[in-house]
Amino acid sequence: MLRRYPHAGEPLTCEPLDQGLLNHGYRVSTTRGSYFLKHHLDDSTGDRATIVRQHRATQRLQSLGVPVAPPIKDAEGGTVTEIGGRCYALHPWVDGLHRAGAQLTVAQSVRLGALLGAVHTGLEQVMEAGAGAAGGAGRPAGHASPDPADTFAVIDELLAAARGRRPRDSFDELAEHRLLERRTLLDQHADRRPPTPGVPATGWVHGDFHPLNVLYRGADPVAILDWDRLGVQPRAEEAVRAAAIFFVQPAGELELAKVRAYARAYRRAAGAGAAELAAAVHRVWWERLNDFWILRWRYCLNDRRADPQFPAVSALAVWWTREYDAVCEAFTG
Repeated sequence: MLRRYPHAGEPLTCEPLDQGLLNHGYRVSTTRGSYFLKHHLDDSTGDRATIVRQHRATQRLQSLGVPVAPPIKDAEGGTVTEIGGRCYALHPWVDGLHRAGAQLTVAQSVRLGALLGAVHTGLEQVMEAGAGAAGGAGRPAGHASPDPADTFAVIDELLAAARGRRPRDSFDELAEHRLLERRTLLDQHADRRPPTPGVPATGWVHGDFHPLNVLYRGADPVAILDWDRLGVQPRAEEAVRAAAIFFVQPAGELELAKVRAYARAYRRAAGAGAAELAAAVHRVWWERLNDFWILRWRYCLNDRRADPQFPAVSALAVWWTREYDAVCEAFTG
C-alpha cells in the first residue's frame, strides 16, 4: 500500500483504531510521520466512484477554509487504492480529541453550529448541481416519513426477541420497557405523522455529523472526518440530527441552552429560516419516535457495539415528545 505513495516513508507500525461502526481505520507510522489509513467496508458507500466524489468534495472544501483532512495523492495522482476488491485511502494524521456536547461551552456550541452551516454552504458551492442522491448516500426525492403501521410490526418483532433472550439481562428489560412505551406514544401521536415533502431535497450534507466525526484541538474544531454519507438530503434535518447527538444527556434530555446557541449560529451561517428548522424538528422527532436501529443491531444482527448508546437515545424520544414545544423553540427562537 505505502509503495504507491513515494513521499510517505518506510512503514514502522500499523495500529488498528477501535472507533467507527462501519469502516476500519488504522494509524500508520512511518519514517516520515503518521497517517490515517481508511479501509472502506460499507457496501453502500464503498465503491470507487463514490469515494472519489467524497475525496474531491473535501479537497474543494479545504480550499474554502473548511477544516477537513483530504486524502493524500499517490504517485499517479489518485486517492483510492483497490486491493482484493476493497478500497483504501491514505489521509494525513490529525492530532485532536472528540468532544461531546457536554464538553462544549455555549460559545463552542455557537462555533459548532456555524461550522455545520459553513459545511452546507460550502458544499452548495463545490458540488455539481443535479448530481444528487442517485447512486449515492442521499435521500430520494419526496422521501416519506415512517409509517406507524410498519413500526408496530417492528416493535412486535423486537419485543419477541427481547423477551426470548436467554440469559436475560438488564438491557433486555430496558428494551422491553422502551418498546412498550414507544408503542403507546406512537398510538397517541399517529395523527402527527409528517406529510411527504412536495419538493425534492436539494441540499448537499455531510450525512453523519456527530462527535466522533469532529476533531478538536483545544477549543477549536480542526477536522471534520468520515464523509462516507455525503449526499443530498434536507440540510436542516442534518442540523437537527447532529444537535440531538451532540447535546443529548445521559438521561435523554437535550441541553437546550446549547441547542439554542448552536441553532442560531447554524441558521445565520446557512441562511436557514425558522420555518425550515421547525419542519426539520418535526420530521426528525418523528423519525426518532419510529427508529430502533440499535435494537435491530443487537437482536437481528447480534451486534452489540451500539448498545451503550441505547439508554440515552431511547429516553430522548420520550423526553422530546413531552417537551416538543420547548425543543422546537430552541431551534427556531
